[in-house]
Amino acid sequence: MKTLPIFILTSTGLAATGAFAQSGEPFELNTITLGVSAETSVDVTAEDIERQNPADLQDLYKSEPSVAVGSSIPASQKLYVNGVEETNLSVSIDGSRQNNKIFHHNATTLIDPALLKAVRIEPGVAAADAGPGALAGSVAYETKDVADLLDPDLTFGGFVKGEYDSNGNVFTNSTSLYGRNGNFEYLGFFKVANGGLRKDGDDLDIIGSGTGMFSGLAKAAYTTDTGHRFELSYEKVNDDEARPYRANIGQIIGGRPVPLTRNYDLSRENVVFTYSNDQLGGIWDPTVTLAYSATDLDIVETSQTSRGTTQSFNGSIKNRFALDGGSVTAGLDFYSDQAELDYRSASATQTPSEKSSNIGIFAQARLDLSDRARVSFGGRADFQRHTGIDGTKSNDNGLSGNISGEFDLNDVVTLSAGYSHVWGGVTLAENFIMNPAWTYPTDGIEAATSDNLFVSARADFGHWDVKGKLFKTDVDNARTPSYSGGPDGTTSFTSRGFELGFGYNWDNGFLRLGYANIDTEIEGRVADSYTGNYLTTPIGEIITIEAVHALPHHGLTFGADAQIVLEETNTYSSAGGNGPALPSYEVVNAFVEYKPSRVKNLSLRGEINNMFDASYASRATYGQEYGTVVPLNEPGRSVKISATLNF
Repeated sequence: MKTLPIFILTSTGLAATGAFAQSGEPFELNTITLGVSAETSVDVTAEDIERQNPADLQDLYKSEPSVAVGSSIPASQKLYVNGVEETNLSVSIDGSRQNNKIFHHNATTLIDPALLKAVRIEPGVAAADAGPGALAGSVAYETKDVADLLDPDLTFGGFVKGEYDSNGNVFTNSTSLYGRNGNFEYLGFFKVANGGLRKDGDDLDIIGSGTGMFSGLAKAAYTTDTGHRFELSYEKVNDDEARPYRANIGQIIGGRPVPLTRNYDLSRENVVFTYSNDQLGGIWDPTVTLAYSATDLDIVETSQTSRGTTQSFNGSIKNRFALDGGSVTAGLDFYSDQAELDYRSASATQTPSEKSSNIGIFAQARLDLSDRARVSFGGRADFQRHTGIDGTKSNDNGLSGNISGEFDLNDVVTLSAGYSHVWGGVTLAENFIMNPAWTYPTDGIEAATSDNLFVSARADFGHWDVKGKLFKTDVDNARTPSYSGGPDGTTSFTSRGFELGFGYNWDNGFLRLGYANIDTEIEGRVADSYTGNYLTTPIGEIITIEAVHALPHHGLTFGADAQIVLEETNTYSSAGGNGPALPSYEVVNAFVEYKPSRVKNLSLRGEINNMFDASYASRATYGQEYGTVVPLNEPGRSVKISATLNF
């Protein structure tokens, strides 16, 4: 057992007595927020989401070179942070743990960016209060509240929005109503999107790319005069449409004959109750969260039906202790997760399931050591029970710790560094590969652990700034079960690389450039997307560019962004040497938004996406290393127009 987690768990409590003032103001470069709580976190803010008007996860993260999203179809998109797939991160929505690993061919976390207020990603080194299982960091999604949409002096409002995308003739309509009545507030939102097949840059139909999505969000909250706030929210996203037979692959050449498409009915829902009070004063700032999240996938075929369901009942009780020198957040969290499959055919009925439960105790300190030095450190202890398909139960526990800090060399340059060791426990198997005949080891499956490290520097010269970061993540004993190979397979993988950034800001606009170079390995050799399912994928070099300028007196904002992905020749081949190179591509998008002064509540927007009609597959899309796989291409040029009316 490593000594760092034990030291951090002990020192977190001791440091609370000697802390002094913490700076709460972050410094922003692109959407990277650097502050004592998260020195190198990736923050997608409400302003970013409004400006980018994202339709899916690729749009949401397109300005972040270290974040990649595979697949052109939202129902099969997977998120990679520093080259590591999201199931190796602690993912939450409004504080609710997500347990969404159902089928390797579909999306892990289906989400509609229209529902979001903000996203925070802690790559690699994550805080102890980010939740259990943060082997390679954390992702926290936050949905919109009434306060984000309604001015403080108003009691009722809403908006309607209509959107049309020329590629696939996609029509999207959304409506929201929200208001306040005394201490009570409420919000309702729903969106429907429908459309046909989309075409790639070669004017070819993208198999299974039709649009059939519904999303909704409902919230109600009551705040007493003394600050006690009770909030209940319900969020649901559903994608029900014909998809490629293997939803993240265009086609496989050869192999067993299968139809081009089959219907995937994928739904995710999230119910969250939250209690908080930030008016108690002194050292008390409690938050209590109770949540239920679930993802269902129904695949109905002529000869068989398969339904996978993952669910999580989870929660946390924590308090932020405000100190003269910063804060310490301490508490406990828990989850009870289940993954089950209901498979039926003429010859067989199978209903395998696995369960996992965990209780965690954590503390995280965020302190100023001086005017120039800030530090964040913490630890957690987790106690897990895993139940196999055959009823085999195993108990395990482990410690995790993290420490990071930053130091201002002068008024311009700041250096940062961080390290974490994480005990991740045993993850649930993917539903669609569960085998009722599995036999589990009597001493349990080996728990996954990881080590994360980063070193970074940034310089702020007023209107312009630069930054750079080196990072590495090593994950050991990552679970890799297979239908025929058994439930207890494990492997190790590594992600390492560096990123650079440059930003220039002026009164009414900005220019931002980002570069990331990410190498990934599995068991010491170059990673591939097949072996890397739910682990990692080849990334290589990615460049992002974004520029925006506003003419406020004319109500105009316009901008453009580009993603330049360089050829990657360091690929895997089972025969030895390098495999086929992953091709380079360049994508350019542009938009203009107009808010007429005579109709203050109206916003008109036009976009040209993939302006030069590039034909390509996103770097993180599955199967580009294999000659037998036709990867899913991205949509070619499209013109999108939208109108939003607020009232």
